[in-house]
Amino acid sequence: MTEVTRVPERGEQELAALWEKFKSSGDAQAREGLILHYSALVKFVAGRVRAGLPRSVDPQDLASYGTFGLIDAIDKFDLERGYKFETYAVNRIKGAILDELRALDWVPRSVRSRAREIQRSLAELEHGLQRSPTDEELAEHMDVPLTTLQDHLGEISTLGFVALDELLNPAERDSAAVGDVMADPKALDPSGSFEKEETRYLLADSIQRLPDRERLVVTLYYYEGLTLAEIGGVLSVTESRVCQIHTKAVMSLRNRLMEPPYKK
Repeated sequence: MTEVTRVPERGEQELAALWEKFKSSGDAQAREGLILHYSALVKFVAGRVRAGLPRSVDPQDLASYGTFGLIDAIDKFDLERGYKFETYAVNRIKGAILDELRALDWVPRSVRSRAREIQRSLAELEHGLQRSPTDEELAEHMDVPLTTLQDHLGEISTLGFVALDELLNPAERDSAAVGDVMADPKALDPSGSFEKEETRYLLADSIQRLPDRERLVVTLYYYEGLTLAEIGGVLSVTESRVCQIHTKAVMSLRNRLMEPPYKK
């Protein structure tokens, strides 16, 4: 996780004592203390989700949905697994928010249909070209003007769940998130799971295959913690253009994770 996800400091011994007390006896006060301590994570995640949603979506509602995710994370977190709680919780919070947004089904069917069409076209081109297609190639394949494709990518970004840290399987609240398996040379894999290592390798390889600009956006957004506006400053493009680049990159990565186009 990036530094931006840090919560207000509490003494390490005090925090460890809260965890021990809650996990050993289910103490309600300890649980409440943990919820309060990590509440800043909810605000952070809700803010990131809110950035890609229509103004009609109430930030307070997102925070409310996220709080349920935080509580769920605290209840289910296993101290023995060796994971950092913040990393685990962020994905559970994001999952809870997205679950509620999906339940509300506020995204127009036309937008969902376009998202599926673009993702299908991306998969077809990647399979045929053995690389990520350019925007021009994708537009030609779909038989639409380039500006129309870019408008559609920007519109799809408002879905909220076109993000690298979305759940791999939204139907399973405890499933891995893409952010969980993103390769990080500074991190150790506590699980030692072959399957997870294979997914790490696949995602790292898929990111490396992205065009330079898409790879840079993914790196700056997920590793460096820059906002879309800040990335726009780095690339000298508008925030909306960065949003389009990010959406296309994530859709391409999702295709490769679900059904790798380079598999022989």
